[in-house]
Amino acid sequence: MPLTLRRPRPRSRRLRAVLLAAAAASVVAATLPAPVPLGIGDPLFPQLGNPGYDVLAYDIGFTYLGSNSKPMEAVTTIDAVATDGLERINLDFARGTVHGVDVNGEPARFASAGEDLVITPRDAVRTGERLRITVRHTSDPNAALDGGWVRTTDGLVMANQADAAHRVFPCNDHPSDKAYFTFHVTAPADVTVVANGTPVARERRGGRIVSTYRSAHPMATELAQVSIGRSAVLHREGPHGLPVRDVVPAADKDLLEPWLRKTPDHIAWMEQQVGRYPFETYGVLVAGADTGFELETQTLSLFERSLFARPEFPAWYVDSVMVHELAHHWFGDSVSPRSWSDLWLNEGHATWYEARYAEEFGKRSLEQRMRGAYALSDGWRAAGGPPAAPRAAAPGQKIGIFRPVVYDGSALVLYALREEIGPRAFDRLERRWVRDHRDATATTADFSALASEIAGRDLSGFFKAWLYGEKTPPMPGHPDWHSQAPRRA
Repeated sequence: MPLTLRRPRPRSRRLRAVLLAAAAASVVAATLPAPVPLGIGDPLFPQLGNPGYDVLAYDIGFTYLGSNSKPMEAVTTIDAVATDGLERINLDFARGTVHGVDVNGEPARFASAGEDLVITPRDAVRTGERLRITVRHTSDPNAALDGGWVRTTDGLVMANQADAAHRVFPCNDHPSDKAYFTFHVTAPADVTVVANGTPVARERRGGRIVSTYRSAHPMATELAQVSIGRSAVLHREGPHGLPVRDVVPAADKDLLEPWLRKTPDHIAWMEQQVGRYPFETYGVLVAGADTGFELETQTLSLFERSLFARPEFPAWYVDSVMVHELAHHWFGDSVSPRSWSDLWLNEGHATWYEARYAEEFGKRSLEQRMRGAYALSDGWRAAGGPPAAPRAAAPGQKIGIFRPVVYDGSALVLYALREEIGPRAFDRLERRWVRDHRDATATTADFSALASEIAGRDLSGFFKAWLYGEKTPPMPGHPDWHSQAPRRA
């Protein structure tokens, strides 16, 4: 039988097109410059956040094996929409090992640059395209020296403000890009897991439990919270049937109960000031850790155990601190800052309601507190900048933006505004502010514009002087108040 040579079959047009596209993508990828960290140009954190996309939702899974000192395996899935054409996608991520990345189900190349994870998808992303980015990585509690995971006596909690969420999971780590969150945490059956939002599933897998929590409202990355530990979860009812759940070390639930039972009344008081609580649940998370701060993570405020256990703290002071963090759920969580220079809107308002509560229930004069703040205001401005234009923190001291000028110094601005426009107009402004910008972000300019609308006159000059001036303006109605910067040595 003669030998017959089989000729290769001609490639289809579709296959040729696929091969040509792949070759073209390889050429484009080969000519891209080296990966670089990006940012959205925030005045205080210029490398934070990333341009070109809007995150819609995060789905984050952690596997906790019982040790708060070992890296956890994690998977973060990000649903986003491209707002620009992208050959690369930058995410904020540091302090973890990346095992692999997929974009829309296809493997993608990735590299680290600074504190960014730089992803090169197989195909360039078109404007308006929906994206699903899946990152398989570790999340390391040992690396959280400047925020992120906080190790407690019995587990872990998060403290991500201001720029530390990306030390826990890949994200667009800036409050201007709020998104919905789902957390799945796999942990031993004797460990309690609670996260932002409400529980939607609890599934046993051998000796472990997978707990799933989901937020009903968009959230900034800095407000994310997952508590893992040997905790008791205490349930009670707040105003209008609001579910209130507190998470405390199991051994301390009796010690803490006298404080925790106050939360429904705290919520009711805040609702009298500014309107209905903006989220689906609230609670107090007490951690066995020395953080040096309390923190308004969304729906679950973080407190140090020592705040409630130290006998030198009077009851009115502890109550007012609890109200401070609760007030942030209107000012900072529901209405989030567009940039970190708008931080005064968060902390100034929380301090304002803290001081108001202390006056009403602790007989601590608001006027005396504001007069004391006025006396120190020029010194605060000289040390850290004016309320709405604070100077950036020193390298490695990111939390240093939380200075007196953004607390009492900014509450002082609100006091001056109330003196300027009157209490009734001020109260209308506060309610309109949290109603008009609920679940969104807003700026100092937005606040100034709304105040001018409600007052019926242009207040831009007032705000320019009080928020951006090097010197503290005269206090309306109090010509005898004086402020002086401290003398230099």
